[in-house]
This record gives sequence, C-alpha cells and structure tokens, in this order.
Amino acid sequence: MSNPKFERPLSPFMMYRWQYTNTLSILHRLTGCALTVGLLLFVYWLVSLASGPEAYSRAYVVFVHPLTKLALVGFTFGFFYHLLNGVRHLVWDAGHGFEKSKARASGWLAFIGALLLTAVLWFLLTRGAA
Repeated sequence: MSNPKFERPLSPFMMYRWQYTNTLSILHRLTGCALTVGLLLFVYWLVSLASGPEAYSRAYVVFVHPLTKLALVGFTFGFFYHLLNGVRHLVWDAGHGFEKSKARASGWLAFIGALLLTAVLWFLLTRGAA
C-alpha cells in the first residue's frame, strides 16, 4: 500500500505554511457559529422580559453568573470581529485591498478593532454597575 499511485491526495490547505491569515479565516467562521449561540441567549433574555417578573428573575440568575458574563464578553468580541472582518471581505469583493501589505494590515485592524470595541463597550456597560 505504499505505492504513491494509490495514495489519497491531501487537501490543499494541508500543504500551506501556517500564517496568521489562516487563523483570521478560521476565527471568522468560529465567531459566526458562536454568534448563533449568543443569539439564543439574547432570545432567552427577550422571552424572559416578555414573560413577566418571575421569568425575568430566573433569567437574571443565569445572566449574573460569572461564566455567562464571560460568554457574553466572548460573544461581544465575536460580534465585533465578525462585523469588521465582514466589512474587510466587502472591500475585497469590490476589488480593493488584495495587496499583501494591505491584506495583512486589514486583518490586524479587524482583530485589534474588535478587541478595542469589546473593551470600550464593556467598560461603558459596567461603569454604571459598580
């Protein structure tokens, strides 16, 4: 079975040298999936609001748990990253930003921008809660 004629081919991505752009692409897909889970939490919160004080108080217990708060921060980052990277892809769809230096810069801009927007939003949200 070591005959090269009968070996299965590798997927093209298996032959590439790993670059941070691969990570950005995978992160874009993961944040898209994670936003679905975040949407379910958001819907749970909205339904609890519409269902009255008792349902809301049960949901409140869920949302004040430290793990839920951490997940919400992660979903916020996912939202901002997916948004900024989506804008980056729209610029590419218009035929701009394909140069290596511009593509690298826009990738860093999307990632760092998402971090900053997440930090600013959570600073504003928690500033009044303290």
